[in-house]
Amino acid sequence: EGLSFITASGGTESTSGNCKIHTFTGPGSFVVSGTAACSANNAVAYLVVAGGAGGGFSRGGGGGAGGYREGRTNPITPYTASPLATTGHTVSVQSYPITVGGGGTAGGPSPTAGGSGNPSVFSSFTGAGGGGGGSGPTSGASCGVSGGSGGGSRAGYNPGNSPVQGNGNTPPVSPPQGSNGGAGFDGVSVSTNGGGGGGAGACGSNGISKQGGAGGAGTTSSINGTPTTRAGGGGGGTDGGNGTFQAGSSPADGGAGGSGGGGAGNPNAGNATPAGTAGTANTGGGGGGGGASTGEDGGAGGSGIVIIRYKFQ
Repeated sequence: EGLSFITASGGTESTSGNCKIHTFTGPGSFVVSGTAACSANNAVAYLVVAGGAGGGFSRGGGGGAGGYREGRTNPITPYTASPLATTGHTVSVQSYPITVGGGGTAGGPSPTAGGSGNPSVFSSFTGAGGGGGGSGPTSGASCGVSGGSGGGSRAGYNPGNSPVQGNGNTPPVSPPQGSNGGAGFDGVSVSTNGGGGGGAGACGSNGISKQGGAGGAGTTSSINGTPTTRAGGGGGGTDGGNGTFQAGSSPADGGAGGSGGGGAGNPNAGNATPAGTAGTANTGGGGGGGGASTGEDGGAGGSGIVIIRYKFQ
């Protein structure tokens, strides 16, 4: 006679009602030692979030959020999933290696784009690392990078130099694992502001005059028993926050980080934290873009997470 439910181990284990939850914030293994006689009870819900990307250097674009993959198994393991959730996954007796992607490196201290995040993996489900935010002041690294969610671009000073934002959902999966980054704002010779990085739930906003683009919003799931928003994009950095540009206008502001762990862009001169804000660990949030008072670094991306949930009693 077979078991009534799955038996398994790995990661940090907790319960929510009749469901058991395994949370991985670093590499490990989900080890299934027994399966149920009823095949429906062998389906697990899963959440795979990759590492977010770093924001770009000096007027940089925000980093894209890590790719977001979720499957649920209602009514076997009921919970409120994100709008991006698809069907769950049936497991067998074996050990499933778990990869949790680290966040991408911050852009800087020279004109470099933010580093892309690293993938997270459970079974056949991979979240692609977020795409790095573009960098100023040179054109070579000013485009946003494509990834799970795309990085924001940094607009160019020169006529005809129009860096493009990174694309999300790269490589493509269904439902989409992320959104596009935002375009930078080109103030021609001053006030050049980065676009926001894409999030799992929305594209990054474009930079505008005196404002870096906001990072795209993440998306919320209760797979761990608590509504939690993850995979927000990083905000774009700004130029000229000392108020001397644009005929004495007020200081420029960095873009807000997207809900779900995205870091804010640097608001520039006089800021106690000269670099863009980092994405939050274990959310896959993108890092904020750096400002340009003296050439500030972007923020690093936040690491990812893997969560597995199933009925155990």
